[in-house]
Amino acid sequence: MTEPMMGTDSAASSISSADFFDRARRRLRFEVPPALTDAAAIPSTGDEGNDRMLRIIAQEKPIRPAAVLIPIVEHDEPTVLLTLRSAHLNDHAGQIAFPGGKIDATDNSPLDAALREAEEEVGLDRAHVDPIGYLDVYGTGFGFRILPTVARVRPGFALTINKSEVEDAFEVPLSFLMDPNNHQLHSKEFRGAQRSYYAMPFAERYIWGATAGILRVLYERIYLP
Repeated sequence: MTEPMMGTDSAASSISSADFFDRARRRLRFEVPPALTDAAAIPSTGDEGNDRMLRIIAQEKPIRPAAVLIPIVEHDEPTVLLTLRSAHLNDHAGQIAFPGGKIDATDNSPLDAALREAEEEVGLDRAHVDPIGYLDVYGTGFGFRILPTVARVRPGFALTINKSEVEDAFEVPLSFLMDPNNHQLHSKEFRGAQRSYYAMPFAERYIWGATAGILRVLYERIYLP
C-alpha cells in the first residue's frame, strides 16, 4: 500500500531557517527518555501494528541503544544532511540514514554519541554543530532504540567520507522533507498484523524506514500544534 499523506497543513514547506530553529528550541529539550534503555518502556508510534511489533521485539531481542544526528544546514533554504550507508554493513546496508550509530560506554550522553558518529562517518566537525534537543525515542524491528538529536549546522564545513561505513553524503531541502504531501505511508505484514512505515522518495534517493519515520516525527513535533 502506498498512500500520500494528503489534507494536512503544508505550511511547513515555506518556513524560514530562523522560524524553524526558533520553534525547535522552544519545543525540544535534552532529557533522555526512559525508553532508550528500559525494555519495559515501549516507544509509542500511534500505529497499533507498529506498537505491537515493538512489544514483541522487546521480549525477544536485547535493547540496542543508538543515537543519530539530524543535521539541518542553515542555508537561506535549509537542508538536511543525510548519508548513504555502505553496501557491506550488517545493519541497514545501502540505505539512506542520518549520521549515527550505537551508543558506546565511553560516550557521555546520546548527544555525545551522535556527534562522535557524525565525525567518524562523514568528518562533520562538531565546531560547526549547534545541538538543539532530542526528539522522542524511535524503536525499530531490529531492536534498536534510536534517540535523534536535532542540530543546527553552520555552512562552510568540509566532509571526509569514511568509505568503510558510508558511500555518500548529500543534502535534501528541509522544505521537501517537512511537506506532508511528500510523506508516503506504506504497510507490510509482521506476524499476522499490518504495520506501517513512511517513505519520502526524493529524485533518485529513496528515503524510507527509520529515517523517513524520524523525519515524520520531526515534522509532527515542530510543526503540529
